[in-house]
Amino acid sequence: MRNSKSRTFSDKIKIRVRLLWAVLILMLVYMIVIAEMGFGDSRIMTDLAESVSTIILFGGLMYVIVLIIRNKKILKDRNLLLSQSKKEADERQQFLHDKSGGIVIDILLLFLLFTTCTAALINMPAFYISFTILSVAIILKIGSYTVYSKIY
Repeated sequence: MRNSKSRTFSDKIKIRVRLLWAVLILMLVYMIVIAEMGFGDSRIMTDLAESVSTIILFGGLMYVIVLIIRNKKILKDRNLLLSQSKKEADERQQFLHDKSGGIVIDILLLFLLFTTCTAALINMPAFYISFTILSVAIILKIGSYTVYSKIY
């Protein structure tokens, strides 16, 4: 198994692009499955649930597409590749990311987005609980990042 330190930054970007394509495909499959199962009935959804599910689904799709385009642009331009490499290697940014929860909280936020979106389409009490937990997690992530960025 290859060590991640032996990969070049451009290899890491290529892997990132492949993973983003996989995420995009999974999101489209999720949307098709939800539509085929008949979830998302606007007669039982509140306005908040409908808005949140739309923002998560279509906002997420647009965000992933923008990331794919941005990363492909970075691969094509040597100057962008070097500047992005320096930016991602910045120890202060890595430290702040780790102190504000790191990859564990990032994965938790993605899971909560998926759960909140699914709950919005199926069950309103579950949606409100999931939405509350998602909101608290986002506030904690942003708050801790802000506090640590002022301290360090």
